[in-house]
Parts: sequence; C-alpha cells; structure tokens
Amino acid sequence: CQVDLSTLSKEQTHKLEVPLEEGEGCLVLLVTLTASAAVTISDLSVNSLEDQKEREELLKRYSPMSTFHNMKDVGFLQVKVIRAEALMAADVTGKDSFSKSDPFCVVELNNDRLLTHTVYKNLNPEWNKIFTFNIKDIHSVLEVTVYDEDRDRSADFLGKVAIPLLSV
Repeated sequence: CQVDLSTLSKEQTHKLEVPLEEGEGCLVLLVTLTASAAVTISDLSVNSLEDQKEREELLKRYSPMSTFHNMKDVGFLQVKVIRAEALMAADVTGKDSFSKSDPFCVVELNNDRLLTHTVYKNLNPEWNKIFTFNIKDIHSVLEVTVYDEDRDRSADFLGKVAIPLLSV
C-alpha cells in the first residue's frame, strides 16, 4: 500500500484506514507528521556516534555555550538493547515440545515508545538494537519492558526495569 504523506497536516494525528493490496482487510494507522526526528532505532552494527561529523555536531549542540538556547533540549540518551537471558516460558507448545516465548522489547521515555522485533520461540533473544531519545526532562524515567507476543490475544508481560535518568 502507499500513503501520500504530503496531503496530511503537520503536528496533527490522522487516522488512516489503508486497504491491504494482497488479501482482504485493511490496516488502521495513526500517523502524526512532526519536525522531531531525534527518536530513532538502528542496528547495533551501525552506531551514528562513531561518525566524527555526528559527534562534533552533538558536542556543539550540548556544549556549555549552547545551554540556554533551548531549555527543553537537555540532551540525548542512547540505549543499546543487546539481549535477554533466561526469560520465562509463556507459550506451551505441546506434550513433546519445550515451552518457549516469543519475546520483544519495548523501550519508553516520556511519550516516546520504540519496539524491537520479535524473536520467535526463544528464551534468550538477541535484538542488537540502538534506540536514541531526546531528553527533555532530566527527571524522566526510562522504562524497558519485555513481552511475549501472542497472535490471538494481547501480549503477555515477561518483565520490566525502570531507570531514573538522574541515576544514569
């Protein structure tokens, strides 16, 4: 399917119902066009902070001389989600099979929420993702939650950690 984003208003959430090209049904999307592009997901093998130009730009942006330019732009946080180990088995697959989970990870900071991909039938998943967030409030709490994906019902909670930014 294709969506023409140029027809949408900026800074406003639009509900789109897009018919699927192959098969029946449609996809319901909530889309908001915004100028903020700082929240990103990338693979661990691609680390933007290793780029010298990117590093220099960040150092300039967050230098003491730039402190009062934008009081809501405190800094940025880069979270590397490598793996989980020894997760709880949430799916019972049968008599002769071992129980497994289909884990995925949700990383949240304020109203920003990013997800890893699901690793199916695994209790020791590896995601190898980098999440980058803008920090607007130093008193915010980073939340990392692991769920088990279920196709026919809502995801099962497997565990959570909450990290106050002041402790980082």
